[in-house]
Amino acid sequence: MASEADCDKAFRSLVDLLARVDPDVRSKYVLERTVSCRVTDLGVTWSARLCDEGLVDVTTEDDGKAQIRLSVGSDDLLALVEGRQAFPSAFATGKLRVQASPMDMLRLTALLSL
Repeated sequence: MASEADCDKAFRSLVDLLARVDPDVRSKYVLERTVSCRVTDLGVTWSARLCDEGLVDVTTEDDGKAQIRLSVGSDDLLALVEGRQAFPSAFATGKLRVQASPMDMLRLTALLSL
């Protein structure tokens, strides 16, 4: 099991990765949405706003009202961010759970597969 500090670093790496995506490409996939990522085995949730700039306003406060909600184990979060696990296969095998509208799911899958 990864530590909370490891997961925080991984989540912030994801923020950095999304910020480096070409703005024109990112704008094709991103609509303004609130996002939360719950690390199930640690009981910690990171929240952010997904917009044209990427993930911004990152916090560990969760109001439970995010439009896109991810749930993942700590080791799986690290594997996803480090590129050892692909988003679609993590979702298909149940390692990653996503609550979002169908359109948001398609956009998120495309964005995270870049």
